[in-house]
Amino acid sequence: MENEKFDLLIRNVRVARPNSSDVPLQHIGIKDGRFAQIGPALEPEAARQVIDAKGMLGFPGLVDAHMHTGIYNPIAEDAQRESRAAAQGGVTSSLNYFRSGQYYMNRGGPYAELFPELLQASDGRFHVDYAYHLAPMDGQEIGEIDMLIEKYGVTSFKIFMFYGGYGLHGASGHQHDFLMIGPDEKYDLAHFEFVMRGIRKAMERFPERRPYISLSMHCETAEIMAAYTKLVQQEGRLTGLRAYSAARPPHSEGLAITIAAYLAQETECLNINLLHLSSRKAVEAALAMQGAFPQIDFRREVTIAHLCIDYDVKTGALAKVNPPIRSREDVDFLWRTLLDGKIDWVCSDHACCRHELKVDGGKPDDIFLAKSGFGGTEYLLSALVSEGRKRGLSYNRVAELTSLNPARRFGLLQKGDIAPGFDADLVLFDPGSSFVVRASESESGQGFTPFEGLELSGKVMATYLRGECIYQDGKVLGAPRGRYLHRPCLPTQPRSSR
Repeated sequence: MENEKFDLLIRNVRVARPNSSDVPLQHIGIKDGRFAQIGPALEPEAARQVIDAKGMLGFPGLVDAHMHTGIYNPIAEDAQRESRAAAQGGVTSSLNYFRSGQYYMNRGGPYAELFPELLQASDGRFHVDYAYHLAPMDGQEIGEIDMLIEKYGVTSFKIFMFYGGYGLHGASGHQHDFLMIGPDEKYDLAHFEFVMRGIRKAMERFPERRPYISLSMHCETAEIMAAYTKLVQQEGRLTGLRAYSAARPPHSEGLAITIAAYLAQETECLNINLLHLSSRKAVEAALAMQGAFPQIDFRREVTIAHLCIDYDVKTGALAKVNPPIRSREDVDFLWRTLLDGKIDWVCSDHACCRHELKVDGGKPDDIFLAKSGFGGTEYLLSALVSEGRKRGLSYNRVAELTSLNPARRFGLLQKGDIAPGFDADLVLFDPGSSFVVRASESESGQGFTPFEGLELSGKVMATYLRGECIYQDGKVLGAPRGRYLHRPCLPTQPRSSR
């Protein structure tokens, strides 16, 4: 009918909006892929399709701000398969860290050549909307920052601080081969400074985009890790994840954060994201640097894995990741910091590494031979709600941590809230439905999960991307329909509210 106000009306949803204090029962009207109207008195006759949510929670579609699609598998393959896992977990925007060099596309060279190929390989394969953070690995790529912002809407960049003398999985003496940079290039503190200066210049050139141009930092120091890895292996007292945590000790994180913060102050690189803080020492360093340099807009991130498991988890080497899984004391400290409002978002750091690649075939329990990283986007919302409810975390705060805060930081201004004009990205969530994590039930192609056997209270029942249902009752629906997000992305006023 021509007079229909809504394409879809979802009735009886307990809406969990960010920056709110309750979850009122509402009806949600959707038109042209956007939220058109939210209220208690929307009539079914005004919609082409009506769904009764029967009191389930409605969260804004999750913005998983830290993923690694394409790190261990071809991007075209990973995009299609791992975005299915994202949809399963209520994620509707997948933000992926990407770089040149070994892994990913296994090529060096300018992003002017690499990035169009990446976009072509991604096109038509994501089940959720997607974007990329890029890491400038040499001087040529630093020179491309302005081009990437202006032409491709890439507004977020990354530095892997430990790569200067360390590889992805451990010590490495062949950094130029690993990074695929020229013999005259160095990936060191001076390079990090020049990246920051390049980003500051971009902020000056694009003042209207300045709030959304940021630099993310993986903060660990190669020299400390190399020395402690040698000590741990020589002593032989520790094994498994305890050994790996000791080999990459928490003070390595804290020192790197301090260095990064000072360089940010020196270069006036004002928007800094401190990624996957894993320990008390890392968090304390991050908060100290915020106090020392109040002019820097620091954002602090933790992963769902660092909030849910510790280094005694039964899955052992399958939970190897950088920075390492830490002690239960560190886990508890991360939670206290989050509940105090000092963590800005929670992400998955999803990096699908199939079981046959993850561990050494001859020595599967050797933590130093295992590869780093694992998936988890499919458990992000359920695990945060499940563990958070035990500690008094509100549903509204969950919406901030998983949707609004990362959306605002990374320029997804049409994402992150359930309000008129925003993309109709919505998660219907049943907090009363419990399940036990089984890798066999995941949409990911990984084949294992370090969360195996964890009982979670709360389950994603349906995921909507721009008003279209892409996941429901345990099944991903339809062909991939995710769009590339050229940032910053602005909300659009829906036609029905004009």
